[in-house]
Amino acid sequence: MRLFARMRCTTRRKALSGQSVLMLCLLAGMALLLGCQQGSESPPPPVGRDTGPAYGDLFIDGSIGDASTLIPPLASDSASHGIASLVYNGLVKYNGDLQLVGDLAESWEISPDGLTITFSLRRGVRWHDGAPFTAQDVLFTYQLMVDPKTPTAYSGDYKQVRRAEAPDDYTFRVTYPRPFAPALGSWGLAILPKHLLSGQDITRSPLSRHPIGTGPYRFKSWKTQDRIVLTSNPDYFAGRPYLNGYISMVKPDQATIFLELKAGNIDRMGLTPLQYLRQTEYPRFAKMYNKYKYTAFAYTYLGYNLEDPKFKDRRVRQALTSAINKQEIIDGVLLGLGVPAVGPYKPETWFANPDVPTFPYNPEKAKTLLAEVGWRLNAHGVQEKDGQPFAFTILTNQGNEVRVRTAEIIQRRLKEVGIQVNIRTVEWAAFLKEFIEKGRFEAVLLGWTTGQDPDVYDIWHSSKSRPGELNFIHYHNPEVDRLLDQGRHTFDQTKRKACYFRFQEILAEDQPYTFLFVPEALPAISQRFRGIKPAPAGIDYNFVEWYVPLGDQKYRFSLE
Repeated sequence: MRLFARMRCTTRRKALSGQSVLMLCLLAGMALLLGCQQGSESPPPPVGRDTGPAYGDLFIDGSIGDASTLIPPLASDSASHGIASLVYNGLVKYNGDLQLVGDLAESWEISPDGLTITFSLRRGVRWHDGAPFTAQDVLFTYQLMVDPKTPTAYSGDYKQVRRAEAPDDYTFRVTYPRPFAPALGSWGLAILPKHLLSGQDITRSPLSRHPIGTGPYRFKSWKTQDRIVLTSNPDYFAGRPYLNGYISMVKPDQATIFLELKAGNIDRMGLTPLQYLRQTEYPRFAKMYNKYKYTAFAYTYLGYNLEDPKFKDRRVRQALTSAINKQEIIDGVLLGLGVPAVGPYKPETWFANPDVPTFPYNPEKAKTLLAEVGWRLNAHGVQEKDGQPFAFTILTNQGNEVRVRTAEIIQRRLKEVGIQVNIRTVEWAAFLKEFIEKGRFEAVLLGWTTGQDPDVYDIWHSSKSRPGELNFIHYHNPEVDRLLDQGRHTFDQTKRKACYFRFQEILAEDQPYTFLFVPEALPAISQRFRGIKPAPAGIDYNFVEWYVPLGDQKYRFSLE
């Protein structure tokens, strides 16, 4: 699971932003710097018939948050992982039907007791610098993940391994001391090049700004807070992508990039509900873009810093949830394109508990709970305790209109029960580095992308609350720790389900987050692009297969 700053169009990563005049200048600059030439600044002509897959053209994407690092184990943000997923490969990956299939591994065998996995690796795979990929790279990546000097939030899965070995260049074997249910899926992690990182301080490696992987796209350039440029890998083991290049443009907010979308200057945007339902319902837009809608593997939440004395008592957190009208947010901000969240899982997955306790909107209940903890309304209608008003700041990231409007509704509802709320927005990179990682916040309005396995150990286990890890609200509950440990150490789905159902019940009572909503993903993608196949995994899972028919191609882009 990863923090997401943006709303894009896939389960993989999410959002866009932009600025009209700047985009035109940037595209002109790219023509000189990258060999990319736009045929016209006007919207493209109506898309012609599909003449079949063809090589060429360029995909221009965007994000309201720049990447932080392009070494995946060091990143917790979706902007970084979005780029890294095109540069690197894992041993396995999820297909459109959410089934694990081979990636760098051609096949694998699991021992009868489920404790040993033997991967047979693809032959002939090369890193982007031409060096051969071997099992030594996989073993090195494992060793890097469990090295205490590696500042990663994702080491827990690999510390479960008792023994890892590479008996030859094309075989990698791991053995676990006891059942570990997420084992196979965990080997979807990005495999890193041993020949470039061995003996190096990973935090100082040039690969953080110039990654070298085995993936479908090669890194070309990165201008901070501006753009990251990738080019198609002609030697990709699965066949070179049809598209010549991919550009992620960094922009400040969703409103300005919407102007660029309407002008035809970008190829994809995660629309806001208002844009999806009302502002794109006209013939010209329909000729330029296809719109998609599906329930996202994500949720938005208000998280409380549990090191702050105000939030220590769970009755306070229950009161805050009771004072927030989730349906009002869904109706007013999402325009109905979402469902209330009651826990950390997407509804209707096998591990989502449909019967957890809830705290429906009830301001009188909120006041009663606050009174139980010693808060009292003063003459000005403000909750007060020991002479201090109940006041705090909600911190969220710049450029996300949905989150800002959600915070404003929360602010108004909490004021009605006597709680004073301020709202502060911060640029994404600074938000992570200066506030989240250092614990300098009272409450945060954020989102998590969710996975296909219920294991959320890295977010909720008490051992994962050190600086730079994902339990940054410092949630500690011994029973939750035990359940998370049990849930990942059995292959019996019935037993796992029982563990995660009980885990959700405890979270519902503790309310370390106010779980707000599960949104609908609302991507708009240029009609030039074909090969898009919506599936349970969303639409980005087969991005490498997207193409533009020759007659519809818009950009020329140098692969050098």
